[in-house]
Amino acid sequence: MKLPAISLACVLIAASLILAQTRIPPGLRQADQIEDQTQKNIPPPNAQQPHLDLVKLSQQADQLARIAQTIPPDVASIQEGKLPKDIIEKLKQIEKLSKRLRSQIQP
Repeated sequence: MKLPAISLACVLIAASLILAQTRIPPGLRQADQIEDQTQKNIPPPNAQQPHLDLVKLSQQADQLARIAQTIPPDVASIQEGKLPKDIIEKLKQIEKLSKRLRSQIQP
């Protein structure tokens, strides 16, 4: 009598474990629905790359190089105790040009 009762209990426990594993909690179901809805609202990535004006890009790179070449002598002047009055403007211009070049090159 004990053997059928024990085996029946084991079958019921196994069945309840299997059913518990297949149930999806309501919160998870809601999260999946929200994620699906959010993904529908995201536009597809633009397959076209922006058009690069290579002439303008080259001119800006040349200008950046010319300005950057003037910085080492200015730093040498600073080491001698002289502050060139336009070094800050040159550094700002270098920063501005590099940001512009970077934004044009990066997709």
